Amino acid sequence: MIYCVEDDASIRDLMVYTLNVSGFDATGFPDGAAFWAAMATEKPQLVILDIMLPGEDGIEILKKLRSAPLTADVPVIMATAKGSEYDKVVGLDLGADDYLSKPFGMMEMLSRIKAVLRRTAPKDEHAVLTRGAITMDKTRHSVTADGQAISLTLKEYDLLRLLMENVGQVFSRDQLLASVWGAENIGETRTVDVHIGTLRTKLGSCGSAIQTVRGVGYRLEAEP
Repeated sequence: MIYCVEDDASIRDLMVYTLNVSGFDATGFPDGAAFWAAMATEKPQLVILDIMLPGEDGIEILKKLRSAPLTADVPVIMATAKGSEYDKVVGLDLGADDYLSKPFGMMEMLSRIKAVLRRTAPKDEHAVLTRGAITMDKTRHSVTADGQAISLTLKEYDLLRLLMENVGQVFSRDQLLASVWGAENIGETRTVDVHIGTLRTKLGSCGSAIQTVRGVGYRLEAEP
């Protein structure tokens, strides 16, 4: 899935149409609010992000993406005004993977998307995470515990992935909320506790690997 964040409806529709007929799944959003709502449901393969947006601009959105562990690796192509060297430099310094200068052609857009996806494709050795009897295949988006397939919701999967990618690291509830649910949900710590509980239950005997650090939060226990 490719997300196109562009406030000009005609440009956005053309981008999404071009991507769809070229074999990509794509959807567009007019502003940051709509984009973040979609991010809570599905993590995209790549984001094309216009800098000039109503409300929260593209630079602020990029900062948030790069600061959250679960979205830090999402490839981002920034769309900048023609001749705006400052915006290009700022975007690249903040971690953008490439940029498109407006107005840009659809063939150029496709070429840059394909190039970025090739550069940022995950290496095989990082595609499968293992902690004891828990295995997560990020390519297949699947989890097994003691050899049994486990059915997880998107948030449960993202929560487990964050813990498995950072074995032994303690995360506060607010950190987990910001990374998995988005910064706007800070303070709703009960949400984390409920999801940790259901995740432990689904993992069965492996669920005890998710430890509560009293007064702080949670961590995935390192293997002895």
